Amino acid sequence: MCLGVPGRVISVNGGIALVDFWGARRETRLDVVDEPVQPGDYILNHVGFAIRRIPPEEIRETLALYEQLLNEAGDDMMAADVRGEMDAAPSRELQELPLPDAPACPVGFGLGGALAAHTPDATEQSS
Repeated sequence: MCLGVPGRVISVNGGIALVDFWGARRETRLDVVDEPVQPGDYILNHVGFAIRRIPPEEIRETLALYEQLLNEAGDDMMAADVRGEMDAAPSRELQELPLPDAPACPVGFGLGGALAAHTPDATEQSS
């Protein structure tokens, strides 16, 4: 079984996006994504490719499902690998993640922490 991992787009440079996955930033290819993405969007990543832009109204549910998956995975090797990446990522300041049609939710713990709202600085602006 394959699993896509949700992440927040930090910047876009042509066909490559810098994406934040719970504090671990990775370059992700945009060759096959279903629609254009921009900084602040969430994508579903599979083996280094953005395969889907997550619609704003689905972000909260997607992140909650992923957190549930990790919580129920126990000692699964893939879940342990993801947890290791999360633990190794730099910690983020407690922020709020505003989602459309829902109240802002405090994040800074669990999966939401590193996917918290982020304002790109000058080095992260899309080109």
